[in-house]
Order: sequence, then C-alpha cells, then structure tokens
Amino acid sequence: MTLCDTGPLIALIDKAEASHERCKAALSSLTPPLITTWACLTEAMYMLGRFHGFKGQAALWELIENEVLIIHEHQGMESKRMCQLMEKYSDLPMDFADASLVTVAEVLNLVRIFTLDSDFKIYRVNQTIPFEVVP
Repeated sequence: MTLCDTGPLIALIDKAEASHERCKAALSSLTPPLITTWACLTEAMYMLGRFHGFKGQAALWELIENEVLIIHEHQGMESKRMCQLMEKYSDLPMDFADASLVTVAEVLNLVRIFTLDSDFKIYRVNQTIPFEVVP
C-alpha cells in the first residue's frame, strides 16, 4: 500500500495543475488502493470545491467509490503521536495532515508516499526510516 498526500489528489483531478501529468504517470505505476487520512481528504475536498465546485469534489469521491483511495480511521493513541510529531517538527512547521500521514506510516509500517511535499524527504518513520517519495 502507498500513502497519499493532498497534493497528488488535487493534481490527479485538476488538469490545470503543473503536476497533473506527472501524478497521472506515477499513479499508473502504483498498486491500488492508496491510503490517505481524513485530514488530507478534507484539504483536497476544500481545494477542489473552491476551484472546481462539486464537479471536482465528485471526482475525488469517485476515487473512493472505485477503491483507488481508502481512508485510514485513526485509533487510540494516534492523536497523541500526531501532536508529538507536530512538536518535533515545529521548526518546519509540520501541519496536521502531514502528522496524520507520518502516524499512519508508523502504525501500518509503510514507507512509500505519493506526495508533492518536499518535507517528506525530512520526516522519518519511527524517527529513523526515510520515506520513499513518489513521484
């Protein structure tokens, strides 16, 4: 499974995005489903709705309906871990969506992430393991 950040979700749907073709090509090399968090989905829904109305949001819902994208349900102590990560990386600063993805990576033992965010070259899974950034 591959984690999926907000940026590629927007770029896959918004043909005007500079990274649209690159993200489409990267998606074809990944095995579905991609996994994201409610925080990333919320960001993507907001941006797609703002620039494309419900048509953009419907395209994102379609990725979920077709099981190309699944949403991780945070459990137990994950919220505490997100807070710890945001404090640790406060010099960047780390946002909530990024903290949610790093936490999921730790919980599910994942290192591959589909992102346009260069911060994932700095973040570490379990404080030591670098992410494998796609594209």
